[in-house]
Amino acid sequence: MSLSHLFTSEAVSAGHPDKVADQISDAILDAFLAQDPHARVASEVLVTTDFVCLAGETRSPATAEVMANIEAVVRRTIATIGYTGGINTGFDSASVAILNHMHTQSAEIAQGVDAGSRASEGAGDQGLMFGYACTETASLMPAPIHYAHAVLRELAEQRQNGNTLLRPDAKSQITLEYEGHLPVRAHTLLVSHQHAPEASMADLEDAIFNAWQRVLPAGWIDNQTRMLINPTGSFVLGGPAGDTGLTGRKIIVDSYGGAARHGGGAFSGKDPTKVDRSAAYAARYLAKNIVAAGLAQRCEIQLSYAIGVAEPLALYVETFGTAKVPHRALEHAIRQSLSLTPRGLQQHLGLAKPIYLATASGGHFGREPGSMGPETFPWERTTLTTELLKHV
Repeated sequence: MSLSHLFTSEAVSAGHPDKVADQISDAILDAFLAQDPHARVASEVLVTTDFVCLAGETRSPATAEVMANIEAVVRRTIATIGYTGGINTGFDSASVAILNHMHTQSAEIAQGVDAGSRASEGAGDQGLMFGYACTETASLMPAPIHYAHAVLRELAEQRQNGNTLLRPDAKSQITLEYEGHLPVRAHTLLVSHQHAPEASMADLEDAIFNAWQRVLPAGWIDNQTRMLINPTGSFVLGGPAGDTGLTGRKIIVDSYGGAARHGGGAFSGKDPTKVDRSAAYAARYLAKNIVAAGLAQRCEIQLSYAIGVAEPLALYVETFGTAKVPHRALEHAIRQSLSLTPRGLQQHLGLAKPIYLATASGGHFGREPGSMGPETFPWERTTLTTELLKHV
């Protein structure tokens, strides 16, 4: 890569149609885990104009109780996002139609996941998962995705604090200029934000420019920075009324904004036996702790699994020439410091808990541990550094 280059990441708000679907999926998962920490759930959701369709599989003694209240869970989630009170014609928490087609998990999947003791539970599916960390930001996340999420959080706070001109649906995109591996300035800043009919372009420009100014480092916006705000013009009809949303369609927004590889599996709606989720969280946890321990400036971890098999098939560490110790030493330290079985990951990180709705908007990584509840984002802790250093 050249000494000077541009890199772009995007993010979407809680009101984006795909994120609405993700949040409903994870609200359903949390409802199951609150009743049964061993629940098996794969919750898939489609949202469109005046309609929510629930699909997927479950297996739990709590199924009947959760299903009896599932409509209330869905409506409460939609209302919390902001689609309530008639502000958005075509999708309202009180009036949206809900069709529930969730059903019992396949016995053939169950036999692989539940084989043997709980300690030897196999992975809920095959697949490969990646985790990444770097020193570009204090959260050890790539700067473009970090700030793309940050500006939308700032705008959401404006809306929640009384800016009635802003509505729930929004997308951001940021292109940063790098010198070497360090971001130095904002090249292009883009936000498309749903708004009230009476909002003027001046109102939106003021709110969005101020949001960028608050979240970006001083001096990153200069007289060469390109600012794009609602470049197509009016954006009044938003959310599922304007575009269909599906669970799991924002996997790059959810992870590293394209700055690291992705195994292809979505996270939301899946209980922690599904390694698409739990192993992706573990890979981030390991990569972040390696960087936090000063063992590398950039680290990418790959884990791979087979359905019904507890131990990972492979572990791969990449540090892009920044490691202070050989990769074999890092791999050894990882295996000595953490059980990489699905059960080991669940126990170490405390994943069998109703902590997932908080992840379904704003990104799954780079969040402050405990910021959305006392046990949320445990994979963001840097509590493994001492153990890793002991074994390298």
